Amino acid sequence: MSVDLRQSWFDAELAVVDVETTGLDASKDRVMEIAVVAMRAGATIERWSTLVNPGIPIPDEVVAITGITNAMVEGAPSFATIAADVEARLRGRVFVAYNHTFDQAFVKGELERVGLKLPEVPCLDPLVFAREFQKDDGSKKLGKVAERLGITLLEAHRAANDAEVAGFILYAFKEQLPPTLEDLVVLQQQWSLQQEQVMAQRRRWRGELEEEGASGATVSAMVTADGFVLGPAYVYGDEPDPIRFFYGLLPDIGARKAA
Repeated sequence: MSVDLRQSWFDAELAVVDVETTGLDASKDRVMEIAVVAMRAGATIERWSTLVNPGIPIPDEVVAITGITNAMVEGAPSFATIAADVEARLRGRVFVAYNHTFDQAFVKGELERVGLKLPEVPCLDPLVFAREFQKDDGSKKLGKVAERLGITLLEAHRAANDAEVAGFILYAFKEQLPPTLEDLVVLQQQWSLQQEQVMAQRRRWRGELEEEGASGATVSAMVTADGFVLGPAYVYGDEPDPIRFFYGLLPDIGARKAA
């Protein structure tokens, strides 16, 4: 069943996905919890989630972040057991996930291990829009973005909670986004490409900074709240316009006189 790109994305049925995993590499790490939350028109239709026995040990650092222990997943189903159900829950719906390439890669990998395919459906990523609409507001972690929007995230790093909040973040941006699914997908592609170019430039500059630092050269740089090392040739903090940035550093003359 295909998804009609001409429809309103707000009225479309969404499958908001979140996975908790044993690590970051979809080729070797495994899913240990998955949620598929069905949403439409700003509301939750159904919350579905399950722990998954990953078949490999959960590292201590992952346990510390998620609270999911090896004992908790010992009696849980394997992904092979739930794979057909997961595929059915995704089919005919818009795939939504916060930083969707991560979740999509893991779900795709787990499905392919049992001979199934990830349904070919449009994908939406609330993180892409958060990076635009909250560009100057600090961390873009799910909880921080939700907090700024007045959305409560209870028990972060549990799949169903994270998935539902990701859906509500997308809905919170409704008035700032185009109405049709097709136009929204195109806009997301454009913004995603621009953001990747920005991050790639930051990574290049960081590499150049480390290289010059190793050679003993002095490099003027700054570290943003997100942990990126930036230099004067690129951006000035979160401000891409150097003139506006430097004007922003000038004192308020009227305020100083009043003092």
